[in-house]
Amino acid sequence: MKKLINCVPGWAARWTLGLLPFVLCLVLYLVASNARLAENQHDKLLPSFSSIAGAIDRAALTPDKRSGEYIFWQDTAASLWRLTLGVGISALSALIIGVLNGAIPYLRAPLSPFVTALSLVPPMAILPILFIVFGLGELSKVMLIVIGITPFLIRDIQQRVLEIPSEQLIKAQTLGASTWQIIVRVILPQTMPRLLASVRLSLGAAWLFLIAAEAIAATEGLGYRIFLVRRYLSMDVILPYVVWITLLAFLLDWLLRKISRLCYPWFHAQTENA
Repeated sequence: MKKLINCVPGWAARWTLGLLPFVLCLVLYLVASNARLAENQHDKLLPSFSSIAGAIDRAALTPDKRSGEYIFWQDTAASLWRLTLGVGISALSALIIGVLNGAIPYLRAPLSPFVTALSLVPPMAILPILFIVFGLGELSKVMLIVIGITPFLIRDIQQRVLEIPSEQLIKAQTLGASTWQIIVRVILPQTMPRLLASVRLSLGAAWLFLIAAEAIAATEGLGYRIFLVRRYLSMDVILPYVVWITLLAFLLDWLLRKISRLCYPWFHAQTENA
């Protein structure tokens, strides 16, 4: 008898099993919504699908009467710009500092404890400081993302560099490579796919910091819109926005995974066979 641990689902089974939890959630929501609306047709906690569709139409397909903009897409563009800028700055900073920390002991000695201390500071606790220092504009929102995820990325990249087999570094030095050549030719190619993996893991935290910053001080953005309409209990707006944020996060994760597989197939071959 074949053991369950050795049973691997096929392509069709994986898709079916993957979609099953989402279908169950939709069914449960539909049942609960119908039950609440049957008791009170004006209930706002679990709006009907038709009410949600109407809210999406007003936000995404109907221009705003005052500005003429499509609010849903305007919020999406603003949030994606802030997220992309913050994550991009964090990834670049982590690559430079993490590689240097891992490769050069004299830099690791002073910087590693400092980065570790920064990683333990709750970013949300210093959010008021960021608004005071950088103002209420775009910079403070981007800086919250940078401060929130960069220390984590630096520590992860530094650890990945330290895990590179010493034999590779010794061979490069034997062949006459300088410190700079070792970093560029040996360390950097092995670090890039790990950086992409670390960025994928940090996307959830980045979204959290972005939405928190937009909720406090913004005039547009997905987080701003959610907290704006919460006072009216507009769940028909909040729920689509939450689902949209989740979908965007999934698509960004999928894109980074595809880029990593395309550019560094050897890395994924190693990790899958490990």
